[in-house]
Amino acid sequence: MHLTMKQTAALALAALAVCILLGYFARGRQTASAAANGEQEIAPGRFYCNLKALSPAERAHHLLLSMKLLAARREIVEIERGYEFQFSPADVSLAELADWVNAESKCCPFFDFHLDLEQKAKLLCLRLTGEPGIKQFIRSEFHVPAK
Repeated sequence: MHLTMKQTAALALAALAVCILLGYFARGRQTASAAANGEQEIAPGRFYCNLKALSPAERAHHLLLSMKLLAARREIVEIERGYEFQFSPADVSLAELADWVNAESKCCPFFDFHLDLEQKAKLLCLRLTGEPGIKQFIRSEFHVPAK
């Protein structure tokens, strides 16, 4: 099935609207100053997503890739400064993970990203770390189950 440019744009805008609405309800109200700057408050006074960092088409692509990564996780390992998400390279490619990191780093620059290909290329790992308080944000945003 081939989509026209108009259909692709409409799909991207719909995905953006869903992403914004889901983020709004999951994270709570936007602060006035953050909203004025195109940013959404993530954790009170600490972490902000820059909603203007990605175009609607980029945001739609990033949302689809995020959903794929969430569904494909094999293991979640808590580490001192964050979490490591493990994937099978048969399910997620290194290129897809790098694409996700590239977009995520634009809208959420407070993360430190670490990519590893381990076990003779049979394990792909994404570690998300950052300053104190980042673990709570990661647990919430990336649906890390409570222990």
